[in-house]
Amino acid sequence: MQPDGEDAMALPSPAAAALVATASVATQAAVARQRHRKRSHEESRSADFGRTNGELLVDDRNKYRSMRTRVQSSVLMIGGFALIVYLGHLFIALMIVVIQVLMAKELFTLARASHRERDGQPGFIRLNWYFFFTAMVYAYGRFLKKQFVNTISSDKILLMIFSGLIKYHTMICYLIYITGFVSFILTLKKRMYRQQFGEFAWTHMILFVVFAQSSFTVANIFEGIIWFLLPVSLIVINDIAAYLFGFFFGRTPLIKLSPKKTWEGFIGASVTTIISAFLLADIMGRSQWLICPRKDLTVSWLECDPDPVFKDVQYQLPSWITFVTRREYVEVMPLQIHALVFGLFASSIAPFGGFFASGFKRAFKIKDFGDSIPGHGGMTDRMDCQMVMAVFSYIYLQSFITSHNYTVESFLAQILAHLSKEELIELHLRLTNILLQQN
Repeated sequence: MQPDGEDAMALPSPAAAALVATASVATQAAVARQRHRKRSHEESRSADFGRTNGELLVDDRNKYRSMRTRVQSSVLMIGGFALIVYLGHLFIALMIVVIQVLMAKELFTLARASHRERDGQPGFIRLNWYFFFTAMVYAYGRFLKKQFVNTISSDKILLMIFSGLIKYHTMICYLIYITGFVSFILTLKKRMYRQQFGEFAWTHMILFVVFAQSSFTVANIFEGIIWFLLPVSLIVINDIAAYLFGFFFGRTPLIKLSPKKTWEGFIGASVTTIISAFLLADIMGRSQWLICPRKDLTVSWLECDPDPVFKDVQYQLPSWITFVTRREYVEVMPLQIHALVFGLFASSIAPFGGFFASGFKRAFKIKDFGDSIPGHGGMTDRMDCQMVMAVFSYIYLQSFITSHNYTVESFLAQILAHLSKEELIELHLRLTNILLQQN
């Protein structure tokens, strides 16, 4: 008996039932495939994480080969660096110039590669280096003016030739810069404005990154090599410790911008760096070659009366430490207390310079800024954290350590740099009269 009316419509036909069953099976299969792909993707990500976050993979030969190359390059760099430090302030400053040139070269190359239109402004490469030269003249003329005057003050001819250049240094640098600016405007072409102004902006950003930060390093060097060597050493120690702790113990990712960084490496490196800062300050602070400021551009041996920051001071220990050590006082240099601040900054804030560089490289889909250092990438890859540390060291030194006392040498440098021959004679006569009146 066949149903009729609404009952007939409510019951599915055999074809409809088969269609529904087929659709249900297809849906279940699709869901299963999707779960399988998701599980495979998660397993792949887990494997990648294991490779990139320093898990101890015994069979990963590439990992150990990379580590061996990195160690060999590090040993060569440290050896060459120690030789340059031994040679003195002027050679260290020359090393900074070489580093700046290599960094600028890497960044200029990246800037040109980032533009889709490959046939850019033909003369803009020369203009890049023109602005680089201008920034170098301004930065080094500003920081080394006093040392340069002290070096040539005994030679009347040289002093007469360069006194005007020193006096009008800022104006000369501005005229050099504005000449390049006008040249850039005159070379603008239709349908290339966006690319040309993009290159112009890139150039100024690169000059800011390279000079506005690394030039502070030169100022630190001539205040005493220790104010350059200690911060640099702490960054190197922190980098090596983070690599080793992450390599052998790293499990927990630290930041997405740099997948190889782990919390284990970060914490282990922080403790190592702070302890190293305290110990290194005690060792370096007892060498006159490292603590004496250089007041000229010579390479002769230095002798000076150490600043109070390099002399041992007796500090009273808290009662809870006295109870354990049975000592009420401890003698340390004030430098060692300051070094703890340097170590804390080098291990907690300076690494963000590396994170910034990692994000920058990810934005342009590159692994390294260059390949000038085997196992380490380019020079910019090694100097990202050093740039941040250099600025902090200069500001901290000028704010909390340097006494800012005026000396005969500082006054004499200003007088020789800004007064004419007639004004120098007048100053001499006035000083003589004042001294005669005061017997």
